Amino acid sequence: MWLVDLQIVLPERTVARGALRIEEGRIADIVEGEGPLRTGTVVQGEGLIALPGIIDMHGDMFEIEAEPRPGAHFPLDMALFELDKRLAANGITTAYAAISFWETLRRGKQRSGERAAHMIGTIHALRDQLLIDLRIHARYEVTTPAVAPLLRDLLDQRQIHLLSLMDHTPGQGQYRDLEQYVAFMADWRNADPQEVERETIVRMEKTRQDTTIWSIAAELVERARAQGLALASHDDDTQAKIELMARLGVTISEFPVRLDAAQAAHARGLAVVMGAPNLLRGGSHTGNLSARAAIEAGLVDLLAADYAPAALLQAPFLLAQMGILPLHEASKLVSQNVADALGLHERGRIAPGYIADLILVEAGPRPRLRGTLRAGLPIYWDGALAQRMHYSYL
Repeated sequence: MWLVDLQIVLPERTVARGALRIEEGRIADIVEGEGPLRTGTVVQGEGLIALPGIIDMHGDMFEIEAEPRPGAHFPLDMALFELDKRLAANGITTAYAAISFWETLRRGKQRSGERAAHMIGTIHALRDQLLIDLRIHARYEVTTPAVAPLLRDLLDQRQIHLLSLMDHTPGQGQYRDLEQYVAFMADWRNADPQEVERETIVRMEKTRQDTTIWSIAAELVERARAQGLALASHDDDTQAKIELMARLGVTISEFPVRLDAAQAAHARGLAVVMGAPNLLRGGSHTGNLSARAAIEAGLVDLLAADYAPAALLQAPFLLAQMGILPLHEASKLVSQNVADALGLHERGRIAPGYIADLILVEAGPRPRLRGTLRAGLPIYWDGALAQRMHYSYL
């Protein structure tokens, strides 16, 4: 297949006009200018920009797709297939589904160890049928060690691809204010605020009394490290927290909530992740660190979908439009840098020999995705792009 007459975003620059040849799922050649006549399937790309396929290391969408309203459970296979289509249509070719190992006091809620294990089992059973490459990001809440045995078993079964450590105890991290935490969680879970407050106080007290929670977390981390998995921390808010995470072997700091925490992570060589929705909306929805401020300070290495996959496609173009980063550098925040942080050595770049995970975008005030290719095969191809395909003979 040839993709011709388009702009091509390379790691070091953007080619104003060129062509890509794809063979056996990989990028076989990059031609600048018009180049020679092409044979085989040819896609006319005039007015389009080719970028590497987007890699998302943290997306909470499967949990939401499976339970769009509190207590309204959908079949997991249906939810997964619907999410798969949505991610492909947003240019995401590799994604890590963030599955929470977090036990609430009331059983049967969206986030529990059993629920997490069930969701992970569904993903693994259906992975080969999906459009995108979907992997597992296990989010372990260190304050609920009851879920650790299940997570330990899944690690031993090689079912996890990325492990992150969370501590959502109010008074620190993402929710430094108890009142704000209770209000947010009650609204998010459609629950009685008094019940949320009682549950939160119980959890805070258990956390203060339990001196084993971090040793349990360290044991899970060692299992993950033995498999060569990437390790992340979540909502770091102090230099001391960064130091603790670094000693545990964490290499990625997700969503630091303060600028000094992001600076400490950057200084320790941790890859810093911010949310693409934070950038797109102009700030954090919980009042924490602004993604734009962190990017302008040179502290951000990756962007993640968090709760809104559509934001990942828009983010690089927004940064370029605002003059903060050129497009080829902004694109790395959702492709090359993510691949490097996660050890995906043949993805994230438009370069000969790399897997042909590509997206074709129509530029404009609001960039529009026209096509997504995974390993050279179209997995999202809209009507406008379908009309550009033809078969050419010399």
